[in-house]
Amino acid sequence: MAWLAVCPALAGRDEPTIDELKERASNASPADRPALCIRICERQLDNADKLYVAGDNEKGEAGLADVVAYAEMARDAAIQTHKHQKQIEISVRKMIRKLNDLKHTVAHEEQEQIQKTVDRLERVRDDLLGDMFPKGGKR
Repeated sequence: MAWLAVCPALAGRDEPTIDELKERASNASPADRPALCIRICERQLDNADKLYVAGDNEKGEAGLADVVAYAEMARDAAIQTHKHQKQIEISVRKMIRKLNDLKHTVAHEEQEQIQKTVDRLERVRDDLLGDMFPKGGKR
């Protein structure tokens, strides 16, 4: 019965805001930065998706800019520390898939910006894969 008293406390626990995550990421050690940056990317992508669906394309584009910026920060920190590369690559791949789905639901004029975001995320993914699996087998 004691677990019943704990559950309401857990249910009421709020996720940190994107601004709080950004603050944490800017102060985090390089080893902790990739995971925080990817959380920011995923949350911003969810927000951008909702904004595009609601027709607020300008705010959606701003969210996509954050997605790219924080994905690049995650990549840089992961490559620097040689940690979390696989998890970051998987998350970026999922984001690319979600953006491709989103691209097919928006007006033609908006597709170009989404495609640019996809292209930048593909470069992030390629950089991670290149560092994980270098040509010649040397890191």
